[in-house]
Amino acid sequence: MSKRIVAITACPTGVAHTFMAAEALEEEAKKRGHWIKVETRGSVGAKNALTSEEIAQADVVIIAADIELDLSRFAGKKLYKTSTGAALKKTAQELDNALTTQNTFKGNSASSSHAGKAELPGVYKHLMTGVSHMLPLVVAGGLCIALSFVFGITAFKEPGTLAAALMQIGGGAGAFGLMVPVLAGFIAFSIADRPGLAPGLIGGMLASSAGAGFLGGIVAGFLAGYSARLVADNVKLPQTMEALKPILIIPLISSLITGLTMIYVVGGPVAAAMSGLTQFLSGMTSANAVLLGIILGAMQCFDLGGPVNKAAYTFGVGLLASQSYLPMAAIMAAGMVPALGMGVATFVARDKFTEAEREAGKASFVLGLCFISEGAIPFAARDPMRVIPSTMAGGALAGALSMLFGCTLMAPHGGLFVLAIPNAVGNVLMYLVAIAAGTALTGLMYALLKPAMEVQEA
Repeated sequence: MSKRIVAITACPTGVAHTFMAAEALEEEAKKRGHWIKVETRGSVGAKNALTSEEIAQADVVIIAADIELDLSRFAGKKLYKTSTGAALKKTAQELDNALTTQNTFKGNSASSSHAGKAELPGVYKHLMTGVSHMLPLVVAGGLCIALSFVFGITAFKEPGTLAAALMQIGGGAGAFGLMVPVLAGFIAFSIADRPGLAPGLIGGMLASSAGAGFLGGIVAGFLAGYSARLVADNVKLPQTMEALKPILIIPLISSLITGLTMIYVVGGPVAAAMSGLTQFLSGMTSANAVLLGIILGAMQCFDLGGPVNKAAYTFGVGLLASQSYLPMAAIMAAGMVPALGMGVATFVARDKFTEAEREAGKASFVLGLCFISEGAIPFAARDPMRVIPSTMAGGALAGALSMLFGCTLMAPHGGLFVLAIPNAVGNVLMYLVAIAAGTALTGLMYALLKPAMEVQEA
């Protein structure tokens, strides 16, 4: 029997998983004869937005999201929550689960967060919500700082110049100054909804001013979020005063708990840890740098946009605020390798791939150029035992070489297109060598490991 399905897809970066999961859901639903419309919450906002009429007529709502979303408009509907990765890799299974769900969504609160069986673990989802809101600031700030270097590496020190203005916009007084508060604020927002936002922002600002960096921001965000939720669940007021809780009681008490804890308990040790990490990175020997590059590169290529990949990516993004630009360069170099490598494999071993796979390889190569490692997912889903080791080997090599050559990166996204911005990438030529070496290793390794088509089909 034909069903009417509406869905939302959203991943932390709002680039690849968001749209690939939407396409997978649409194809699977249409193949079964169902009507479906998917709203994508990408990096440029909502596209293909659902109307109230479409929601009212829907038999089921699918939320494939790795970040927290406002779901209040779906109250009273059957709702199934999952991740973008599951929607992309296990589309048929997730659609079956959604169509058989008996969960009726009652509101947009923490207590309603179990309206589905495949929802992401809470801590990871809250962290990714914070990271997704922080990313635009990192990108804009990093590129503004890079543009200021066009006029000379120290030109920004001259007051009143355009270089100084660009540094002010991107640096501590502008985008980079907002990074940690926004990270903390939206972690808290994900946990406790709007009442958590103010204490999260305050805690993040305190972490930033204390020198605790992104580690302090993460601590402040979770502290603010869970303290706000604790107050919301345990402070009982007369019905006539209940409206004061979200705008007065919760923000005030949670801000005091978060602020005092950050100042007197957490701030100092976390700031010391952050300082130690920054000093370690800036004083790394070649051997240490290569080892870190191997670890970050392999993590970036392990699950192609999954939790391990995002952990490495978050680490690199967070360090940008501390002017540590080496890890981010290694991470982006490695992140380009899986999709580029699959494109190379389909070219050098054409006889081992079907025509459809060769076309997918071309698309994968283009996605790789854009730093979208998810382009390799169709290959990994079909042949994980050969694809994943190949991508990890290439990613580890790219990350190691990037660190060895001392390559730096000011912006956490954009792939090779960032090279068009002067000074956004340090040591450009050797950076290209690192990416090319990793790509070649992945492509050739998979081309050798993959059996011929007649053997595979037997």
